[in-house]
Parts: sequence; structure tokens; C-alpha cells
Amino acid sequence: MMKRCRLSYDEWKCITSKVVHGKRINTEFLTGYIGLIDVREVSEPQIWKFNGQDIVVCDRGIKWLSILPENDWYCITVMMNENGEILLWYIDMIAAQGIDIDGVPYFDDLYLDLVVYPDGTIIVDDMDEFEEALNKHDITQKQFDLAIETSNKLKEGILSDITSFIEYTNECVKKSL
Repeated sequence: MMKRCRLSYDEWKCITSKVVHGKRINTEFLTGYIGLIDVREVSEPQIWKFNGQDIVVCDRGIKWLSILPENDWYCITVMMNENGEILLWYIDMIAAQGIDIDGVPYFDDLYLDLVVYPDGTIIVDDMDEFEEALNKHDITQKQFDLAIETSNKLKEGILSDITSFIEYTNECVKKSL
């Protein structure tokens, strides 16, 4: 069954203390929601490997910026270190988005993700989970096609120029403060 992910990232059980800020914005570069999570305490740091290097994506001092464009089919999470330097972007392809009764935005996850590194490398993540969701009828063929189309649009568009994508991210960071 499709997961509903709240932009408070409650499913990350390792985070024991955090401060969450968020707001809806309407600018020339984004109409949607921007949220910032300041991770204060964790039960255990989360470390991902990339090109033989360990990248700490969740630990005390790490910040996550959520970018959820209105009327689009993806959500970007920017993971930054304590100095505000981008560690990576994690982009979920989504089926729907909304706001919970408590005011926290959410999205329905289509399983397919892109992991983008500051050097411009893009990794398609969870393709096996994505294909299995289709085979088990957790998602429809239309949702499967939407996720593929969205991921291709991102790779050919905003992600094709890493310098511009970093600038876009930095503008979103400024708007989140």
C-alpha cells in the first residue's frame, strides 16, 4: 500500500528531538510549501554510502529542507550539514499531496526516488520496490507512468544543470528562514 509521508518526517524514528518550521510560498521560482527541520537529537546517526564515502544524512545539527511544489508530482528533501552545505537531495515521486488536519503537509509516495549529489550524480533509487508495487497493484499503471515521466522530466530539466539546481535550492533555503 502506498505510504503517506508527512513533511514533519515522523517516520524517521531515529530523530528524538527536532524543530520544524514551514510555510506556503508563492514566488517567481516556486509556488508551494517549504519546510525546514532542524535535527536536535537522534538515537542513532544515519549514514549513507556514496562513491565509497560515508555521508551522515541524519544526526544532531543536520537540517532538512522540504520543497513541495504545488500541482506537481515530486517532493525534494535537501539534506544539509550544520554549516548549511548540501549533502544531497532526495526526491520522491508522488501521487498526491495535501495538508493534514493538524496543518502538516503530506504526500503519497510512489516508491520511485532520485538521489542527487552535489557533483551532479543522479541515482535512481528503489526501482525494485517501485516495480513490485505495480506488480502487487499497490499503484496503478497510470501512477507508475506518472512517476517515470516525472523522474525523466526532472533529470532532463532542473537536474540537468547542477549549478542552477544549487542556486534554486539556496533561494528556497532563504525563503524558509
